[in-house]
Amino acid sequence: MICGGVGTKMWPLSRQKFPKHFLPLIKGRSLFQVNYEILLKKFKPKEIYIQTTPDQIKTALKQAPGVPFRNCFVEPELRNHGPAMGFMALKLSLIDPDEPFFLVQVDDLRQPGDKFIRMMEQSEILVKERAKLVTGGIRPDYLIMGVDYLLAEKRIKDMGRLKVFQMKKWLDRDTHRDLILKYFKQKSLLAHANHYCWTPRLLLAAYRRWAPDWYLALEKIKAAFGRPNEGKIIKEEYSKMEKAQVEKVTRHELEEGYVVELPFEWIDIGTWESLARFYQDRGITSPNDDFLQIDSNNYFVYQTKGKFVATIGVKDLVIIDAKDGLLICDKRQTGRVGEVVEYLKRKQKNNYL
Repeated sequence: MICGGVGTKMWPLSRQKFPKHFLPLIKGRSLFQVNYEILLKKFKPKEIYIQTTPDQIKTALKQAPGVPFRNCFVEPELRNHGPAMGFMALKLSLIDPDEPFFLVQVDDLRQPGDKFIRMMEQSEILVKERAKLVTGGIRPDYLIMGVDYLLAEKRIKDMGRLKVFQMKKWLDRDTHRDLILKYFKQKSLLAHANHYCWTPRLLLAAYRRWAPDWYLALEKIKAAFGRPNEGKIIKEEYSKMEKAQVEKVTRHELEEGYVVELPFEWIDIGTWESLARFYQDRGITSPNDDFLQIDSNNYFVYQTKGKFVATIGVKDLVIIDAKDGLLICDKRQTGRVGEVVEYLKRKQKNNYL
């Protein structure tokens, strides 16, 4: 389970020390807890590993009771998915370099959970048999902006009901727009949805091939383990790693890898508008629904307990009330909430972060 992000688009409730994946958004449970409960159907707590940051480790362990502290990998700082996955692979390689891992990002929902478990089981078998990188994809009904695409036409047999395809080409969102449009019309594309499965040894070898600068830093970090100045060296070397996505490495490996069409509903709750839509589709009311609406429509209110909120004559609004922050936003522009966080950083108003 990997949880290091902050979820800036869900400010003012999502903060550095208590980001969105720990918030009780899903009927009193967090996204982190929902994913952990699914994993417990297949794995024992000692078989689950958590990668997070110093600010989040205490909350992660509290929401995942039973996971040993030794199973927690704490990143020295936030440097995006590329360095984070390398650090994770390095830690896992010291435990068992050839045991397949499955990366679970905890800021998403997967329903139903049993189909998610089935995908994990089949992905592990595929990695053990063929030693190739496996990832997940979704068959889009329309072109989704801001994601990369996977050209995958040959379906692999003997995978039961799971749809597994041999990868043919990685199509980057920025440099392959014409090809994306062409193959989308032919219904040959899957939108990349992460869910990586591989072994630590193979992933680190891929880092050595495609990101030697990252690999060198990881080797220095490995050499520091057990030394008196271990913490200092790890922090110094990790801070040198370029902030970039892991696709700097995996896009190359997937040219010979496999993609599993997600057999479950994958729900990305990244903005307040997406949470509002999730609630509406499932008939869920806001947990603190002590408010009054008069001649208002298409709004979403999430307020602090003990506070009454009334709206009169408003529409298309999101109102999010925290103890020390208030967000009022057009429902269609909640993707811009991160701009508020950037402003607070520039003004060094760290107490609101």
